[in-house]
Amino acid sequence: MTKPDVFRMAAVQAAPVLFDKTASTEKAVSLIRDAGAKGADIAVFGETWLPGYPFWVEGTITDLTWEASAAYLENAIDVPGPETGALCAAAKAGGVDVVIGVAEKDPFTEGSAYCTALMIGREGKILNRHRKLKPTHAERIIWGDGDGAGLRTVARPYGRISALNCWEHQMMLPGYALAAQGTQVHAALWPGWEKTPGPGEYCWARQHLLSRAFASQAASYVICAAGLRFEKDIPERWRPLGVWEHTGQSAIIDPRGEIIATADTEETILIAEGSLDIVRAAKAACDIAGHYSRPDVFDFTVDRRPSPGRAGFFDVETAQAAGDVATGETSSDASSESSAAPKRDS
Repeated sequence: MTKPDVFRMAAVQAAPVLFDKTASTEKAVSLIRDAGAKGADIAVFGETWLPGYPFWVEGTITDLTWEASAAYLENAIDVPGPETGALCAAAKAGGVDVVIGVAEKDPFTEGSAYCTALMIGREGKILNRHRKLKPTHAERIIWGDGDGAGLRTVARPYGRISALNCWEHQMMLPGYALAAQGTQVHAALWPGWEKTPGPGEYCWARQHLLSRAFASQAASYVICAAGLRFEKDIPERWRPLGVWEHTGQSAIIDPRGEIIATADTEETILIAEGSLDIVRAAKAACDIAGHYSRPDVFDFTVDRRPSPGRAGFFDVETAQAAGDVATGETSSDASSESSAAPKRDS
C-alpha cells in the first residue's frame, strides 16, 4: 500500500506588538522558528498580524481614531522591505513556508494601507501577495480595496496552497477561484474571535463556520489562524479605543469540513497533520471546479491586473532584483492578465 503523503500544518496564535512593526517582526521571526522546530511544513498567522488588526475602527470616531490611524500607517510595511527580508530569512532558517497577514503600505502615496496575505517560501522568497479585495464595513476607514493580482495558488512540495483574509470567505467567488486552481491547503487569516451567539443575538464573525464551509466546498485543508488582542496588549494611549477583545480560537479543518484541532485563548502554535490522500478522496467526492462543475452553464474569469488608475502595483522586477520574489511560474506577476478558471462555474 502506498504511504500517504503526510505534512504538518501550524496555526500561529499570538498577540503582535501593536503599533510597532519592528517589535512585531522580531516576535514573528521567533514564532516562525518555533513552528519550524515543531516540524511544521506551513505556518499561518492571523489577519494583518504585523503590526496588528486596526481594532479602533469599530468604535466611535474621535480625534483619537485618526491619531491611531496615522500611527498605524506609520507602522505599515513595504513589500518588499526590511520586515519582509527578516521574515524571509526566518522562513529559510526554520525550513517552513509562512503565510502572514501584514498591513502593506502603498509605496507611492504612503497614505493608504492594504490588508495583505503574504506568502513566503522556505527558500526565503516571497511566493505571492494577496491584497484583501474588499475591506469589511468600518475597516474601509483604514484599508484600501485590493485586486485580483494575487488571487492564485502556489505549488509546494507537500501540496498546492492558497490564502484569503477574513470575510473574503463570505464572498464565495474568491474561494471558487482558488478551488478552480486546485488548492489543497488553504490559509484563512482572521482577526480572532469565535463567539457563540445567544438567543436572538446575531454574530457575524463566524471564523469557524466560514472556514469549515471553505474546506468542504474546496475539498481542502484549512488553517484557520486567528489573532489575539486583549486589553493588556493595547498601549496605554490607545486603550480608550478598544471595543472588544480578539480571543483567538484558531482551528485546523480537514477537507470534509471537520475540525481536527482547536486552540483556546492562549498564545500557542496549533499543530495538526494532513494527508494528500484525504484531499484526493474529498475531491473525488466533489470537485466543484472539475467533475462537479457545469461549464456549459456558467462562465467565470479572474482579472489579475492591478486596479487601473491606482498606484501601488506589485513591481515584480524590482522585487526580484532585491531577491525577495521567487522566479518561475509560482511567482506573483501582478502585471499578467489571465483567468483562474475560464469557462468554469461561478
